[in-house]
Amino acid sequence: MMAIVALLAVTAVWGVTFVQVKDAVAVYPLFAFLALRFVLATLVLAAPGARRIASLRRTGAGAATALGLLLAAGYALQTAGLQRTTVSGTGFVTGMYVVLTPLIALAVFRTRIGTTAWAAVAISTVGLAMLAGIHAGSATGDLLVLVAAAVYSLQIVLMERYAPRYDALAFTLVEMAAAAAGLLVVAAARGDLAVPHGRTVWGALLVTGIFASALAYLVQTWAQRRTSATRTALAFTMEPVFAALFGYTLDGDRLGTLGWAGCGVIMAGIVLAEPAAAGALVSIVARRRS
Repeated sequence: MMAIVALLAVTAVWGVTFVQVKDAVAVYPLFAFLALRFVLATLVLAAPGARRIASLRRTGAGAATALGLLLAAGYALQTAGLQRTTVSGTGFVTGMYVVLTPLIALAVFRTRIGTTAWAAVAISTVGLAMLAGIHAGSATGDLLVLVAAAVYSLQIVLMERYAPRYDALAFTLVEMAAAAAGLLVVAAARGDLAVPHGRTVWGALLVTGIFASALAYLVQTWAQRRTSATRTALAFTMEPVFAALFGYTLDGDRLGTLGWAGCGVIMAGIVLAEPAAAGALVSIVARRRS
């Protein structure tokens, strides 16, 4: 029970950060914000995790670095999309990673998926079309977030394959550091790095860096050792619900009948795909152990 409560708390934090990040990147460069977010997350994990990095060896460090760069790419795409569309829409389209996870597992590891997963893809696609038809959002923004969801799915599938082999804290630390390094390079090349100013930016950095990145990933690791993959995936389907709630109450999202109906259809596809996503991840772990 405590594991599910912890996972729901994580999804609530992720939900509220959509609003905070959208406000922050409106006044501070996107890549610089993301770079500082992951620098902060790295610093939070460095004290307890630095001594454990040696246990990863070259293979583990390489895997964590690759996953960190994927995470950086996903956040960059998602945040760029968030700048162009609504908070609520971003939350529901991001939730598509649950739908896409079985497809990515099929493409990367040839994991079999059933007709339910394909039905979930079809249903969610209809929801995306409905969401793209509203004036409150942006088709370009939604597309960027959808690509981000695909990157997240790939990252999740690879994490399920490789991370259980290594110390969770050390692996997460290297992952956060790699994401920070990649984003710092891009931000520096663009000339975006500058000292942040104002409560909006600093508040978003503290919440996303400490709570939504460093602590959230540690809580996820702790919780997944105490509950099933199915329950974990089901808890994560609440992220778009929290994003919609905070988008409506804090950011004034008003999507209209078509937009909210599209969100509902996407949510139906996510819930339908959840068992297939959990099954694909379990299959990946089983294949690794065999």
